[in-house]
Amino acid sequence: MVVGDASLDIDLLVIGAGPGGYVAAIRAAQLGQNVLVVDKEYVGGVCLNVGCIPSKALISASHQYESMNHASEFGITASDVKVEWSKVQEFKNGVVKKLTGGVGSLLKANKIQYFAGEVMFINETEARVFNDQEAPRYRFKNCIIATGSRPIELKAFPYGGRIVSSTGALSLPEIPKSLVVIGGGYIGIELGQMYARFGTKVTVIEGSDSILPGFDADMSSLVAKKLKGAQAEIVTGAQAKSAEQTDKDVTVTYTVGGEDKQVTADYLLVTVGRRPNTDGELGLDLIDLKMTDRGMIEVDDQCRTSIPHIYAIGDIIAGPALAHKAMYEARVAAEAIAGQPSKIDYKCIPLVVFSDPECSSVGYSEKEAKEKGHNVKVGKFPFNINGRALSLGVKEGFVKIIGDADTGLVLGAQIAGIEASNMIAELGLAIEMGATLEDIALTIHAHPTLGEIVLDAVEMALGHPIHAISK
Repeated sequence: MVVGDASLDIDLLVIGAGPGGYVAAIRAAQLGQNVLVVDKEYVGGVCLNVGCIPSKALISASHQYESMNHASEFGITASDVKVEWSKVQEFKNGVVKKLTGGVGSLLKANKIQYFAGEVMFINETEARVFNDQEAPRYRFKNCIIATGSRPIELKAFPYGGRIVSSTGALSLPEIPKSLVVIGGGYIGIELGQMYARFGTKVTVIEGSDSILPGFDADMSSLVAKKLKGAQAEIVTGAQAKSAEQTDKDVTVTYTVGGEDKQVTADYLLVTVGRRPNTDGELGLDLIDLKMTDRGMIEVDDQCRTSIPHIYAIGDIIAGPALAHKAMYEARVAAEAIAGQPSKIDYKCIPLVVFSDPECSSVGYSEKEAKEKGHNVKVGKFPFNINGRALSLGVKEGFVKIIGDADTGLVLGAQIAGIEASNMIAELGLAIEMGATLEDIALTIHAHPTLGEIVLDAVEMALGHPIHAISK
């Protein structure tokens, strides 16, 4: 290893090349900063390589397979439909390669230096970046820490063999005949349902009273119903205790209702949350950053840490571990460094689960709006009487709009159904710009589209629905 003595000067050091890091780097470069990005694994971070993108590629493939096997209601019969798992994996890897390559090209086009390696702080203005070949030392004016998170590993369920994390679940050597999922949150449900569509017998073990805790009960019940229709078993109020694996399967012991039970499957997927990457050899203890007991870095409304020229974004600060949250914070931090008055405002962070049906949410739920003291007005409209939904063969789903009865302002929305992930953006914009229910009602929605369900839900809230009988 070659170690340089003199420090190289840069304006901005970005640690991590995931959705937060690379967006921060590009925005800072646009604002005139000389930027160095360092990542020890890969451009694109967890999201593009072993998270959001590859999982959605596999989910899409599973929907294709399911559609081909259930096309008879459209008058189409398909026979001998087979899955070539190696080619499914090739499709997934191709999507990842294209997107990560694209990010690399964007960094290059914006004249951003990239270093494949690790970082260790020397002091508050200097850091060593290193790999097996070199270890240059940099002096920086500002720094953005965007090191992301990793799956939590439980002592009773160490990863390895037939016990896998979400990362391992994306690259299993075959479609398992059976799978146990510990954790019924969005990651466990997305991956569990994906395999269920491919024919895997799935068992979900969740500690709370329902899957997708934190989401509207009507939404999680729709997903649970679809899972059970795929012959999956959902065990709620359960506590996983231990696992014993052989070279062929794994047996999980769990407690429910005070009774110990067991289930054996080909693989065990553990999805119980993520841990911030603030430990290890980064050297945060050497610069005395203010952190929480959970290893999160404390920041202000510009993502500035207790050291004014060091910023932190993404999974290592408070809030949900979402790629789009990290991207948003990245822009704020880069603009704050450039002297702009950008500040974080989390009232419009959309939550999306690529379950079946898809679920999305933005702003307040009905319960939250009432707790905040609003006089609430609610409109709810089903998918199954919308022309576009019926033409797609969709039978389940709804749009729910929460408004303020006194001001008419849109406070929140929840959508369960096909394309819910795309439909939620209109409602996020409405909340962000301070739109009213009447503003949406006056917006012409194209026909026939799923977007019309948003209009119908708003008209329900206003008390003059066109496509439903007012109660």
